[in-house]
Parts: sequence; C-alpha cells; structure tokens
Amino acid sequence: MNIKKRNVLAALPVVALVLLFTMGAMSQRKPKSLGAVAGQLAACTSKPNCVSSQAKDNTQRVAPLAFADSPELAWDRLRAAVSSMGMAKIVTNENGYMHVEFRSRFFRFVDDLELLLDAANHKIDIRSASRLGYSDFGVNRARVERLRIVFSDMATTAVQ
Repeated sequence: MNIKKRNVLAALPVVALVLLFTMGAMSQRKPKSLGAVAGQLAACTSKPNCVSSQAKDNTQRVAPLAFADSPELAWDRLRAAVSSMGMAKIVTNENGYMHVEFRSRFFRFVDDLELLLDAANHKIDIRSASRLGYSDFGVNRARVERLRIVFSDMATTAVQ
C-alpha cells in the first residue's frame, strides 16, 4: 500500500469523529414544532425516530400515561419520574406541559420528550423524538416505556 493511501485510511476515523461531533452540535437547536396547540402535540414526521400517544401511525403510537389519583399529584409524580431517569433536563414545566431534553452520553445528541396533561381524561399524552437522524434504533420508544414503569412504580409506592 502506498503512503498516500495509508495516510487517507489513517485519517478516516478522525474525520468520522469530527462529523459525529458536528452532528451532535447541530442537534442543539430546539425544533420550532415543540409545544402544545389546542391539546395536541406536534405530529411525528415520517422518520422512525419518534413515538407519540397522539400518532395516527401504529408504528409510532404509544399509549398515554394513565393515572387514577389527582392531576396535581400525577404531575408531581411525573416530574419526579423524569428527574430520576438521568441525562434529563426539564426545559419547560408549566400549565400541564413539560418539555425535557435528553442528551446521549458520547456525542451529546438531543432527544425531546414532551408531556401534556389531560386532566379530564386522567391521562398524560407523550411524544419523544430525536432531533437529528433518520432512525433512533428504538431509543425513544424504550425511553417512554421506561418512564411508564417508573411513573407506575412511584404510584404503587405512594399507595402503600
């Protein structure tokens, strides 16, 4: 192998790391679509990196979080459950809407978790999406299901 080829091959891992860190930096920009309008969270795009309890597409749909106690207690429990998950930063928590940013450990990619209280129906709608990329390899669905378990366990513990 000649010296030029060897130098190019040696540089590829460095270039790949620079690209990944650049993508991580790009994921810092907050999407304009975040927030709730008339009781609705933003729809997921066609990319498989988003799940929502309001999604029309069954491949992106997750069940909302259900609760039997008061909306105030459920919301307090939800905040505690989110805070306990690690790598979470609560950005907004007002008027029954919560926006949380989760950052990946290595490249600092950001995923957005949104929660919307529906007090009348004793449920909390949920949306979790990656800011960047096409697929998330099931990370957002797994996060929602982990939150569901923690939220439910906290309710069970509070009753005992």
